[in-house]
Parts: sequence; structure tokens; C-alpha cells
Amino acid sequence: MKIAIVGVCASGKTTLVSGLRAAGFNAYNVAQEHSGIHRFWDKHHPDLLVMIDATLPAIKKRRLVYWDEERLTVQHARLADAREHANLYLQTDTLDAAQVLARVIGFIKQWEGKPQDGLASDDREQPKEC
Repeated sequence: MKIAIVGVCASGKTTLVSGLRAAGFNAYNVAQEHSGIHRFWDKHHPDLLVMIDATLPAIKKRRLVYWDEERLTVQHARLADAREHANLYLQTDTLDAAQVLARVIGFIKQWEGKPQDGLASDDREQPKEC
């Protein structure tokens, strides 16, 4: 199963992908927040799309950034289609890296346990906010 990870800068994408790979999952980071290509996240046709997010105050606690809310607004606009199609949406402000990884792995295991063949499009797992 191919798992695409998208999110704003400093939301934890690289850390999450590393953790998922270490746990044996085929995960990869999609730099959708830097791309104006509407469905860039779908280039490799992932089986599962995870979007992680963070607010500017949380980002500034994690990393020294020289940009402001305007840049984050642009990134959210670029991620709008990915968020709409995400199987899991996770706001990471109050979570550490281990908690994010645990929640995503829990979701993946739950997802793997569900029958995926023959589902109507209305039965597709909807984005969840945690």
C-alpha cells in the first residue's frame, strides 16, 4: 500500500514519513504545499492520503521560520484539494511526533482491516479531524 503524506511546512511530514518507513510502511512525502499543480498529491496514485496540519504558533515552536500567516494561507489553498480527498486529516499542534505516528499507524491498521473492493464512492472513508 502506498501512503502519501501532505501538509504545511513544519507540520511533521518528514518525521512522520521516516517513522512510517521504519515501521514497514511504504510512505512518501508530497510537497503539495509548494506546488500550484492542483492534484500533485495524486501523481503516484496513493492508496491512502494523509494530511497533517499545524498553525503558525505551533510551527514557530518547532522551527525558526521567517514567514507569516500569509504564506500559511497560500499553503492551505494549495492543499485544499488534498484535504478534500484525504483519508485522514490530523491537526498536529498539540501532538508530539510519537503521538502523530501512533495515530496514523492506528488509522492505517484500521483502514487495512476494512474491505476496499467494491465500495461505492459514497462509502469511501471520509477525512477525519482528530
